[in-house]
Amino acid sequence: MTEISFHFNAPNKVEHALKVMRKGHRLGARIVMVAPAELLSRLDQGLWVHFVQEFIPHARLGAAPEVISRSPVLLATAQDDLKASPHHEVLVSLCDEVINGFGAFERVIEIVSTEEDDRQRARARWKSYADRGFAIERLDLAVAKESA
Repeated sequence: MTEISFHFNAPNKVEHALKVMRKGHRLGARIVMVAPAELLSRLDQGLWVHFVQEFIPHARLGAAPEVISRSPVLLATAQDDLKASPHHEVLVSLCDEVINGFGAFERVIEIVSTEEDDRQRARARWKSYADRGFAIERLDLAVAKESA
């Protein structure tokens, strides 16, 4: 069964997503990052410039098959057909709704900001997963930061 994790209290969802992708890449995971189109451009740029000493190979889900096969990180929107993705290890979501096809992934990470509207939408996603019988892991980034 797919593992579901919510990362709450992200001061900046894009920054946290970049950190998650970096950690996953270092661990050898193949990741699909799903976000609204306007955030995908920021994520794409961030993967080029955020980590100065390293490059995280990535591509858009609609890229040529030979590019996708060499890219451990794929960027997609919720409207893209995730079944077309060769990666089914980790799905990272910055979206407001549960992603169609999430069950094909070993793990789903939902990133939630400190904004009340975003937190309310996350509660609805949490309920949707729980109603389907998924156990959910909660990571409070504010607490994790204080512990560090």
